[in-house]
This record gives sequence, structure tokens and C-alpha cells, in this order.
Amino acid sequence: MRRSERKKSKKLWLKIPIIVVLLLLVGVGVYAFSLYNNAKSTVNEKMNEPIESIDTAVTKKKVKDLQPLNILLMGVDARGADKGRSDALMVLSLDPDSDRMQIISIPRDTRATIVGRGTEDKINHAYAFGGPDMSVATVENFLDIELDYFVRMNMEGLEELVDELGTITVNNEIAWNDGKYNFTEGPVDMDGAKTMAFVRMRKQDNAGDFGRTKRQRQVIQGIVDRGASVGSVNKIGGVIDVLGNNMATNLDFEDMKNLFSNYRGVRKNVDNYMLEGSGTTIDGIYYYLVPDEEIQKVHSMIADIKS
Repeated sequence: MRRSERKKSKKLWLKIPIIVVLLLLVGVGVYAFSLYNNAKSTVNEKMNEPIESIDTAVTKKKVKDLQPLNILLMGVDARGADKGRSDALMVLSLDPDSDRMQIISIPRDTRATIVGRGTEDKINHAYAFGGPDMSVATVENFLDIELDYFVRMNMEGLEELVDELGTITVNNEIAWNDGKYNFTEGPVDMDGAKTMAFVRMRKQDNAGDFGRTKRQRQVIQGIVDRGASVGSVNKIGGVIDVLGNNMATNLDFEDMKNLFSNYRGVRKNVDNYMLEGSGTTIDGIYYYLVPDEEIQKVHSMIADIKS
């Protein structure tokens, strides 16, 4: 059954999984991966996780035909037997024809119908109820779009990833001190621990969620820039190991090679957007309500990425 038929019938700072995709797309590259005998097995045996909500055959044809792709990016804080919640949700749209990439952030408390349960709840709960399969189906239904891939990143791996790269540099716009680190305005070099402090900061930014999202995008760019300069065989091997232990995706090794080869140019033009809405309390529970016109606007942004 096609997805279109099926659709008819611990914290906000965890908005990071896109770092992994961008790093792979523009930083490490398929040719670096090919230097390693274990690269293919790491991707296919440790990272690859097919799901029913995505028709792999349809997606592979889209990649072969160089059509635009939509990727659901999830940041998960999974510990022990608890598989966690997707406290970060982003839709990454890639258009190789116009060399354009679009990042749509979905606030974790957004109220939506959870596909497979028939109830309205916070959209990040879909992952807790049904893993990436239910998350994909729920986001597809919410925005009326088709997703081609998903990428899930365990947040515990972010610090390891930055440390494996060495340091990253961001242009900090707000000076603050968290008691351990002093963040001055201007260029700031950060290791893994300092990067986590940078994206976790909550109370000293008047821009709230939008400010946090902007800092997360700065971290993304810092990782991409650093990843692009990594030339050491040992360094790249370490990155692969970190990703293998902390990342899951329905991308297989061949999919990654095709993305590396044919979709690399999308980083030339990057647009960022966060769904706009308002907070409210329903039966004592906080929700972020996104009006229908905003949902339609975002649907159009994704569907018309070529324009």
C-alpha cells in the first residue's frame, strides 16, 4: 500500500540530528568512506534500519532521477531500555537541480494527530509510541508531504562527534557565562563539551526557541566546515565509528554514495525555517498549536522547493 493511501486511512535543545547528514553530505564524502574496508559494513549492518512507512524502491528511483528529497531528522536522548523521544524534529529538503537545501524545524511540543494511535498528542511522542516508523507517518500526515529517508541521532554521540573532529568554530552573537564556560561575542572555538553547553543554553537568550535554533544551525555549519577540512585517514575512521554507534537511518551505503555524488551542491543555498504557532495549556498539559494556514504554508515551502 502506498503511503498516500495509508495517510488517508529531555529537552528542546536536542535539535541536532541534521549535523550528521550535513557532515556526511559535505564533510567526509564518499571517497573518504571508500578508503575503509569496514565502511560499508558499518553503514549497512550497524546504522541501516528499514521502516515500513517508507517505500525504499520509490525513494531509490527518485534518487536515480535526481528528484528532490525529504529527510526526517530526529534527535533522541535514548538511555538504557528507554528508547527516548524525538525531542528534535526537522525536515531537510534537498533539490539537486537548483542546488538548494531547506531546513524546517518542528517544535517538539507541537500538537498533532499521532498516526497509528488516532489521538492528538505532542508530535515528539510518536517516537516513544512507535519509533521512527510512527514518527515518519505522523510528520507525513501533519504536513501532507512524502518523506524519503529518516536519520536518528542519539544525543550522547554529539559530543563524541565534535571531539573526534577536534574543535569547531562558531560566530557567537550573544555573550554569556554559564559558570564553566565564557562565551564572548565573535568567533568561539569549541570542543565537544563546550559545544553541548552552547546548544543547551536556555535562559540567557531573549529570542527563546528561535535563538536556540539559530545557535544549533551555527553548530551545524561549524561541523560542516570542520568536516570538510578533515583529510586524515585515522580521523575519518573515527568519525565513522562514532556515527556507527550513535546513528540509525534507512539510508544504506549505496544511497549514501548517490547522495554524496549527486546532491553535494545543495549546501550552496540553505534556507531555515521554524513552524510558527503559539503555546497553550489543554487539560493541564502544554502544547504548541500551529494554525492550519501555517501548516499549509510549510507544506507549500516543501512541495515547491524548486521555485
